[in-house]
Amino acid sequence: MITVTEATATAGALRRLSEAGVSIWLDDLSRRRIESGNLAELIETKHVVGVTTNPSIFQAAIGSGEGYEEQLADLATRGVTVDEAVRMMTTADVRAAADVLRPVYEATGGRDGWVSIEVDPRLAHDARATVAEARQLAWLVDRPNVMIKIPATKAGLPAITEVIGAGISVNVTLIFSLERYREVMDAYLVGLEKAQAAGLDLSGIHSVASFFVSRVDSEIDKRLTLLGTDEALALKGKAALANARLAYEAYENVFAGDRFTALAGTRANTQRPLWASTGVKDPAFRDTLYVEELVAPGTVNTMPEATLNAAADHGDVQGDTVTGGYAQARADLAAVERLGISYDEVVEQLEQEGVAKFEVAWQDLLDAVTKSLDSKGVDGE
Repeated sequence: MITVTEATATAGALRRLSEAGVSIWLDDLSRRRIESGNLAELIETKHVVGVTTNPSIFQAAIGSGEGYEEQLADLATRGVTVDEAVRMMTTADVRAAADVLRPVYEATGGRDGWVSIEVDPRLAHDARATVAEARQLAWLVDRPNVMIKIPATKAGLPAITEVIGAGISVNVTLIFSLERYREVMDAYLVGLEKAQAAGLDLSGIHSVASFFVSRVDSEIDKRLTLLGTDEALALKGKAALANARLAYEAYENVFAGDRFTALAGTRANTQRPLWASTGVKDPAFRDTLYVEELVAPGTVNTMPEATLNAAADHGDVQGDTVTGGYAQARADLAAVERLGISYDEVVEQLEQEGVAKFEVAWQDLLDAVTKSLDSKGVDGE
């Protein structure tokens, strides 16, 4: 257990990050993390005020089997399908995490204290099924501080509107492009307008837009490396930050506009930008790059534990590093385009790969749980 003195010494950068208006969420969850008290400890000592999950996270947690043995045995005895078993386990974890974070939710008036759970990634291109799944997940978790994650595919956009319109809070995930991000903000506003028309209390509806960061650098830097010129190599590590900064500019413009101002009069909440995929992939970069260089008020940074620990240990947080950089961000992306690297091609590829990776992780999870259920069934005979 970390002492209060040690926590104060190590979490200075995280405290400054919070004071700069960035909400720190943990990009990880497991039953062991909840039951051991580790999640509560991170809230107390490292300024963690939310949790995000995705199919890969659950695949790693449940695939290990640790902490799930008793529930798996019960599910096997009941003879449930593998899909039902996975949903019973994942929603149980999210419900328990939401309870741990409930005091944060109440203390911040619903701004933070959220736990996110994703719709089945196999539904990413089916709007109606996504809406039905979102309703089911909200009902299963049954906590006010749960966000349902919906991917920002073309089919996801109308689903976002419908789910927000029903009064369910949403974490929009897998956003890579500025164009798609603007469409996501529009889908949110249409959803708020639907909720308002239905007489719902807009103050209780929250949303974040998960804008992915490191994957953009990984793909563009790979192409810059292949070009190999001095000009190309000098641009490595710049595209993702430029993309995210211009996303924040778009956020500022939309939520300062007349359309949202009218909704804000009924206590509607902005849809905060959330920096996702913040673990640095290139060892040549500082492991805190996507924390230190994306500090802006009203944002969320969801970090894998390694990034959280790195930021606590040696993070250098010096205030807002976003709002003054829009002109340079445009210049950096334009420079990449001039070298023949298509922004539109890259972000489209990343969206397709993002959905595919989560589908693979979900199938791996289903396979692992199927094996566990079969073994529990045999053992119980």
